[in-house]
Amino acid sequence: MTALRLLNEVGLEGLTLRRIAKELDVQAPALYWHFKNKQELLDEMATEMFRRMGTALCAVDSSGWQAVMTGAAHVIRDSLLGYRDGAKVFGGTRFRGPDYAGPVDTLMKTLVDAGFTLPAAARAWFTIQCYTMGHVIEEQSVYPFPGGERDPFYAQAERERRLDGHALTAEAGRVFFNDLDTGFEAGLRAVIAGIEATLLPAE
Repeated sequence: MTALRLLNEVGLEGLTLRRIAKELDVQAPALYWHFKNKQELLDEMATEMFRRMGTALCAVDSSGWQAVMTGAAHVIRDSLLGYRDGAKVFGGTRFRGPDYAGPVDTLMKTLVDAGFTLPAAARAWFTIQCYTMGHVIEEQSVYPFPGGERDPFYAQAERERRLDGHALTAEAGRVFFNDLDTGFEAGLRAVIAGIEATLLPAE
C-alpha cells in the first residue's frame, strides 16, 4: 500500500492525500472518490496494518490464555514498530470492513474458554491492546524511524543535565527510556497479572 510506504518516508504529519496522489501520478481529486478526508485514509491504513497481522495473531502460542495475550501483544508491537508513527496511525482509527473480526473472535473464544465472561474478555483484550499501543507511541518518540537512531532529545546524559536537582526523575528516566524491550515485557506481565486478578472470575 503506497500510503504505508510513504508513512516511513514522511511520517504522519507529512502524509497527505496530495502527497499520495503525486506518488501515484494521479490528480488529488481522484483519491477523494476513495477517501473523503485524511481520517478515512488513516482508517484504511490501520485496517491494512491489522490485515497484515492476522496470520501472526492466529499463530501465537495457544498453551494458555496468558500465552495468547502475550503473543498477540508482541505481534501488535512488532508490527507497529515497523512503521514510522505506526502506533499513532493505528490508535483511535476505525477499521473499514469486517476483516479484523476473525482474529478478534479467536481471541475472545480463547478468553471465554479460559473462564472469562465475554464482557471481561473484551475488557482484557482492549486493555492489552491499549497498553501495547501506548508503549509503542513512547518507543517511537525515542526511536522515530524504524531501525533508526535514538532521538538526541533522549540522550541520557543530556536529559539528566536538564533534570539537575530532580535525581529521582532522572533515575526513573533510565527505566522509562532505556532497554525498551525489557520495559515492555515487565509492563505486559503486570497488565496480564492485573487482568487475572480483576477480570477472571474466581473458581
